Amino acid sequence: MKTAKFSIGQVVRHRLFPFRGVIFDVDPQFSNTEEWYEAIPADVRPDRDQPFYHLLAENDETEYIAYVSEQNLLADQSGEPVRHPQLRELFNRTTDGRYEPKGHARH
Repeated sequence: MKTAKFSIGQVVRHRLFPFRGVIFDVDPQFSNTEEWYEAIPADVRPDRDQPFYHLLAENDETEYIAYVSEQNLLADQSGEPVRHPQLRELFNRTTDGRYEPKGHARH
């Protein structure tokens, strides 16, 4: 089992699709439904044996929860705040722009 490359509170962006978000939970390996997994097109379907991240995500149109494999994430270097409405429930934004979990985050 791999050690997670990204951490809770980190801002990341998707490698292929135009969205970004803040990590609020990490699964050491795939832990979603078989239907969810099979819905991913086979040519871009990630390996199950890697960390998967729960994100408070956003794109140009909306905010939502995303579940993304480690291979499809990159650290977001923009420094731009994330606008997801649930952020304030789970995190405090620090003066250097990071997100610090409030107490114990759970999903």
